[in-house]
Parts: sequence; C-alpha cells; structure tokens
Amino acid sequence: MKAPQKPRTLPKLLDAHSGRLPEIIGAGLSAVVKGKYVHWDKLRHLDPPTNLDHDEWWLGIKLARSQLLRDTPLTDASGIPFRYAMPDCVLEMLHQIDSRARGSIELPEQVTNRETRDRYIVRSLMEEAITSSQLEGASTTLQIAADMIRSGRKPKDISEQMIVNNYRAIQSICDLKGEALTPEKVLELHRTLTVKSLRDPTTAGRLQQPGEKRVHVADNTTQAILYSPPPAEQLPERLEKMCAFANRVGNGSGEQGFMHPIIRAIILHFWLAYDHPFVDGNGRTARALFYWSMLSQEYWLFEYVSISRILKNAPAKYGKSYLLTETDDNDMTYFIICQLEVMLRAIADLDTYLQRKIKQVREIEARLKHASRFNPRQLALLSHATRHPGAEYTVASHQNSHNIAYATARSDLLQLLENNLLQVYRIGKKKQVFVAPENIQDRLREVA
Repeated sequence: MKAPQKPRTLPKLLDAHSGRLPEIIGAGLSAVVKGKYVHWDKLRHLDPPTNLDHDEWWLGIKLARSQLLRDTPLTDASGIPFRYAMPDCVLEMLHQIDSRARGSIELPEQVTNRETRDRYIVRSLMEEAITSSQLEGASTTLQIAADMIRSGRKPKDISEQMIVNNYRAIQSICDLKGEALTPEKVLELHRTLTVKSLRDPTTAGRLQQPGEKRVHVADNTTQAILYSPPPAEQLPERLEKMCAFANRVGNGSGEQGFMHPIIRAIILHFWLAYDHPFVDGNGRTARALFYWSMLSQEYWLFEYVSISRILKNAPAKYGKSYLLTETDDNDMTYFIICQLEVMLRAIADLDTYLQRKIKQVREIEARLKHASRFNPRQLALLSHATRHPGAEYTVASHQNSHNIAYATARSDLLQLLENNLLQVYRIGKKKQVFVAPENIQDRLREVA
C-alpha cells in the first residue's frame, strides 16, 4: 500500500496565501467536493475552481472544515487530539443506518421467529469470525472454515486456530453487550482471540512492554514503514482512557457535546487499532470492540451482519482510511466515512441474503405444505440439502448450526431419516453421518 501524500498544514497554507484569502473565501468553497470528503492526495489530481491553484483550493476546503471539526479524547503520541467532522454525507449515512439497525424496524418472520433466528445469528458469527481472521492472514476457504465450526472438530493449523478463536471471541462479545468495558476485559478478549496462535504464547492477553520492539505497519511490497504506534510506556494509560470513552453514552469530559453512538463505535475501532497495543491481533480486537459498542448501544441488527466480509473485499481501502486520517492533521472523518460505507454495504448484503433464504424456505415449504411434521430447522436442512446433494450432516453440526440441545438435533435428523429424506452411515461404533441423497428433490416430491 502506497502512503498518501501529506498536505501542508493549515498554518503553513495561511502563511503562504494570506494575501489571497478574500478571493479564496469568496469562491464559496465547502468541506466537501461534489458530495465527497476528499483528501489532498486525490484533490491534487482534480481540476481546481477558476482563478485558484491546488494549494489555494485546499486552503479553502481546510478553512471550511475547521468550522465543523470536533476534538475527540483520543490523542496521538505527541498529545495532539484526533478530530472528526459531520458533513452532510456522514449525516445521511448515519440516518440510513439508524433507520435499519435500531429500534422497532422489522425483519422477516424467519429471522424474528424464536425457533429460527439463532440460525441467522450463527451464520453471521461464523462469517465474521472467518473473514476477520482472513483479513489478518488466515489462509483457508470459507466453506472449510464453516464446516470446521459446525462440526466442532479441532483446528489443524494456525489459520484454523485463528478462526476458532475469533468465533469464540465474538460469541463472548454478544454475552458482554451492555456491560462496562474495562482494561481487564480488553486483555481477556485479546487472549481469546490469539490463544495457541502466537509465536510467543506469553504475549496473548498482555500489552507490549517498555523495552520490547514495538510493532509497526509496513508496506507489503517495499517494506517501508507506514505507521508507528505510540510508545509502550503510554499503553496502560491509553487503554484506561479508551475504556472510559467507550463506556460513556452521552456527554463526558474530553468530548464536545453529543456524540452519535455509531461515531463512538467507529472511533473505538480506530482507537484500539491506532494504539496497536498487542504484538498481534490488533485488527481483530478492534473489530470485536466495534461490535461490542454497537450491540451495547442497542444496534441489534449487527448481530446479523459481517463488516469484515466487506472489508476483506477491499482491504487496501480499509488500510488507506487509517493513513488518510494520520496524514491530514488527525482528521478521522476519512475513517468514519469508510466505515459507514462498509456498514451500509453489510446491511444491504444482509437484505440480499435474507431474500434468497426466504425464497428457498418458501419453495421447500410449498413442497412440504402438507408435511406439518417438519419443524423450521428441518426445513432449513432440507433447503440446504436440495442445493447440495451429497452434503453430510452430523448431530453436532446440526446442533451448532441452530444452537439447540444435542437430543433435539438428533431427533431432527432421525425423523428425516425415517421419512427417507436422508441416508446414514457410521464412523466407528458411535458416530452417525447423515447424507443428503442425490435424488433429494424426487424424494421431497414424494413426501409432498
């Protein structure tokens, strides 16, 4: 990843162009360019307004933004605060997310029904666990990783261990929502995320110490250092301050007025990643804290969406949003906009997924409308079997997919076997493996 070009600071721009301020201000410039919050690295390649050069154009934009920027409690290693603005593009995206992810907005019955909703939550948790780990180097396919989680088998390598750790950590986040965040909980979360996956096991769940070589972010191609975090001596105090920020739900010392809950969650995400307090697993920890904050602030829809799957599709854009912030006077608006766009795409993907699943369930229900003996879990399995003849299921995988008791899962599968909709073979003396027959669709027609 190439570092963006760092613009001149506002004081230097004012010194250089003080004689032209009336013309610059009179040009009616705003904080955005054609609706976008543009960084200097991109602006320098655009055509400036008439009678202005690029430096003057950038000065006008910076002057407009200076009226919008608010300080946050997060500071860089030198004590300079990070700031953010709320231009119209940010307000619009916040409104869209608020409308979908909070309050009494309804999801389809298949999700809100108590007998089926756990299947959608489990699917989302697995996808987030897998793609968040893949963002940090885990190298396995989505299908293999999902099968591992469903079956409960032990990880074969570090990549699979990362995914299992992430799945367990995200499950714990759902249990911790609403509880106050403490440094001890952050350390425990990191320990869960990294156990058995680090070269030095003692670094799991502890901050980097003074005297240790600090981790840094480097360009994968040139190895040039893109970012160096604050010194280890500052980490305990910075972690305490981060938790104090995370636990506030309204005004607080060090904050300017009301802070939107989603902005708070995004800043928390940025904060942990910026401090980079651990030898590894900082990105996974930061994204897990984002989920904790969203769920704690009653954005319940985020139990069902995966932001890491979106980030994985454009990792360079995700990484660059940090660099844009750090190279433009600690303006965190770039990172906030990037994350809001990711959240909206994740919600849109959830809509698409739900519509597809609803259609599949309805097709199965249409065939089995007279077979009332099948419950929603069995219908879901039959829907999957229809699309994947030869697929294998065990009591453990069915149990994990639906968050149900072992006896309930076994009863579900045996009933489908009795109705000739599954086949079975044994591994050893005890384990049964159920298989979707190749002619599952014909068998469903017979049942219907």
